[in-house]
Amino acid sequence: MKSYINVCDVEKYYGSAAGMTKAVDRVSFQVSEGEFVGVMGASGSGKTTLLNMLATIDSVTAGHIYYQETDITELKPDQLAKFRKENLGFVFQEYNLLDTLTVGENIVLAMTLQNKSKKEIQKGSEEMMRLLGIWEIRNQFPYQVSGGQKQRCACARALINHPKLLLADEPTGALDSKAAETLLETFQSLNASKRATIFMVTHDAFSASYCSRILFLKDGRIFHELIRGQKGRREFLNAILDVLSATGGVKDAR
Repeated sequence: MKSYINVCDVEKYYGSAAGMTKAVDRVSFQVSEGEFVGVMGASGSGKTTLLNMLATIDSVTAGHIYYQETDITELKPDQLAKFRKENLGFVFQEYNLLDTLTVGENIVLAMTLQNKSKKEIQKGSEEMMRLLGIWEIRNQFPYQVSGGQKQRCACARALINHPKLLLADEPTGALDSKAAETLLETFQSLNASKRATIFMVTHDAFSASYCSRILFLKDGRIFHELIRGQKGRREFLNAILDVLSATGGVKDAR
């Protein structure tokens, strides 16, 4: 597969010289186009900081992050904003939906901001809502639907403009088991059918088992990697749990 992201010796420090915290410590890896990569680690391991740097929300202290030929660590704020709008989609644990807009309007807003035509907006939003199973609730407001439906709405909003990379930070954290499973199956389906590149941070082994590759972080460094290959999801889940057990991580086999 063709490499899409190349992370080279990235470091992130917080604080002053007297009390410096190294959140990410010389991390290097690649993500191929169409790959579904998960990042696992205990609280404070640096996984969300790493995602935020890939998302251009946070800057690196040292090192470089390349999206194909573009080094995002060298871009100016206005260039980063343009890059983010044209290339990235975000799904976070908090849905960040606008309560004054319906489910459909929340999704359409993302296309409106891209100056799409009315025809494109109608066709694209209907297709995405049907794909994610939320067409029937399009006229309801976020407070009228379930957590799982809200998260699928957030997912539709993130995917509506066909971003090159979907970044997900603990996307199932606020969901019950069934809603989480539905969302993860949606991610897996989008990854398989649309070749969507997905980078997901999670502490949950069950969620991670839907990925094609897992990077394990500890104290800001990648200490292990698991590749799913031809393993079934249950077998891959057991392999993830074995790593977590050996390192004192959280178990969650559901």
